[in-house]
Amino acid sequence: MSFRIIGDSCCDYPYLEDDYKWIKRVPLTIELDGETYIDDESLRCATLVSKMAASLNAPKSACPAPGAYFEAYDCGADDIYVVTLSDKLSGSYGSAVVAANMFKEKYPEKNIFIFSSKSAASGEIAVCEKILSLAEAGIPFDEVVKQTLEFINSLTTYFILETLEVFRKNGRLNHLQSIITGALKLKLIMGGDETGNICVRGKALSMDRAVAKMAEQIAERCKGKDMSGHDLYITHCQCPDRARQARDYIMAKVPFKECKILRAGGISTIYANAGGIIVAY
Repeated sequence: MSFRIIGDSCCDYPYLEDDYKWIKRVPLTIELDGETYIDDESLRCATLVSKMAASLNAPKSACPAPGAYFEAYDCGADDIYVVTLSDKLSGSYGSAVVAANMFKEKYPEKNIFIFSSKSAASGEIAVCEKILSLAEAGIPFDEVVKQTLEFINSLTTYFILETLEVFRKNGRLNHLQSIITGALKLKLIMGGDETGNICVRGKALSMDRAVAKMAEQIAERCKGKDMSGHDLYITHCQCPDRARQARDYIMAKVPFKECKILRAGGISTIYANAGGIIVAY
């Protein structure tokens, strides 16, 4: 049985490696000050960061239309696995589901399942790689779905941002929080909860301390668990040195099998902004 793995464009890219060509990405779009950017391989994220910094407005993202997903599904594969941003953060999941229902009406013999990653960025890549390992092993479709859902429920995501400007501009950070975090220069250690919503897991007075504190929290969560068969994933937005620092801090405390460092695509960039990192395992 042939299979295809499809993700939305918040599935980030390897750093200084190939571009995960086995994932078919369906792009979201980004709007800022009257300009529309397609979040694909041609998007220059450094330019996007500069325009975000110069704007008084927050960038807005739009999920792919069901037709874009339908076109991606129509690939000839027998088994189709689709991974999207958390359904609590984007309409991408809903659009993918609508397209899947349309696709099954036309091709009832095909297997298709839509996974809400309950995460984003590096978390989505972690889910895609889990599917790949199972499907390549010849595991039947229903069992791949079952084991992937279990993996998603065990997935942990952290992120630390250099600036909270985008969250302030788009209203995710209220005015008082913005004043306090700005005045104290606090760095928030944030993550996804079990439902895929964003939560705050800690605070620090510098990025270095925030990264170290995140590593301590990950070590505490992994205490007593054998992580030697698990990979660590880190997305960075224009800060590869910080990603490597986070890798070194975390792997000094937790012996993950491997750390895969990824560069942010457009959707990750508009939220992580320059200097931000997103960690998943």
